[in-house]
Amino acid sequence: MSDRTKDETYDEFYNVVNMTPSELEDWLDTDKSKSVGKDSGDGESIGHKSGRKIIKIKRKKKDELTDTNYNHMNEVIGYVHRHSAQKPKSDIKESNWRYSLKNWGHDPCKEMDC
Repeated sequence: MSDRTKDETYDEFYNVVNMTPSELEDWLDTDKSKSVGKDSGDGESIGHKSGRKIIKIKRKKKDELTDTNYNHMNEVIGYVHRHSAQKPKSDIKESNWRYSLKNWGHDPCKEMDC
């Protein structure tokens, strides 16, 4: 796991993942969601798989979270921070950049005017 404590990871995860489980579930069912990301080897992108894990994590109570959950939460935090730093200069509303972040549970349009 990272240098963060579990409490820090939990707080940061809930800070960067700004989509509800139902919003993320609806998003993952779209063609746009399935159109972006690096293939994990089985036809589904790494980000799309991550989104499904995020839904499960967010539906758990804090005391039900496992070390595996915390490891994935740290992965999500890192991805969202790295990818957010690569914001394109063009309109992001219908961009692959936004779609990829949404697969990881973060909709940048909730924080900025899109």
